[in-house]
Amino acid sequence: MRNTVILPARLLIAMLLPAAALTLPGCVSFGGKAPSMLLSLSAEQKVAPGTVRSGGSGVSVTVVEPEAPKKLDTVRIPVQVSPTSVAYIQKVQWVDTPRHLFRSLLSETISASGTTIVLDPGQYSADPGRRLLGELVDFGVDAQSRMAIVTYDATLAAPDGRSISKKRFSASVPVSNIEGGSVGGPLNQAANKVAAEVAAWVTAGLNG
Repeated sequence: MRNTVILPARLLIAMLLPAAALTLPGCVSFGGKAPSMLLSLSAEQKVAPGTVRSGGSGVSVTVVEPEAPKKLDTVRIPVQVSPTSVAYIQKVQWVDTPRHLFRSLLSETISASGTTIVLDPGQYSADPGRRLLGELVDFGVDAQSRMAIVTYDATLAAPDGRSISKKRFSASVPVSNIEGGSVGGPLNQAANKVAAEVAAWVTAGLNG
């Protein structure tokens, strides 16, 4: 009579998993290859530590994350190869989607440029002041002109929703090479230029 050995379930599963993985080459992915470089945006104008802002009701502005087309709603950096073709730069990504990074940059720049109280959407109920909405139209590189381009359609809405102002802002900065190590700086410069112009426009609208 043969002796029957009953293995514990945990041990049996541990023994079977490697064999199962070997029988499924190309069918199972345990995570993509990490990019060689991650990029972010850095505000050129920053709020000084210890700064206190206060004011009456309705004087704040809530910066809402902008809408973005599908080509920008990704952590990859687009390159407009032709009017109808888009490619993405290899081995480099944003740390977050451009519209999220740009919203943070806008908030910091507007806060640093004057006395405006800037809120994020989660704080809107604290003071239903004006709202800055918009769309991120361009946030990438144009291959033909070799320029980093940031374009933002801004909408400033009054608390009652009846008064609305819209304006397009755009900035371009030359790019030496269309590769990961060369596009981050120009895109950051272009984004800061747009943010500074939007901040001046918002401040004028709040004081007007």
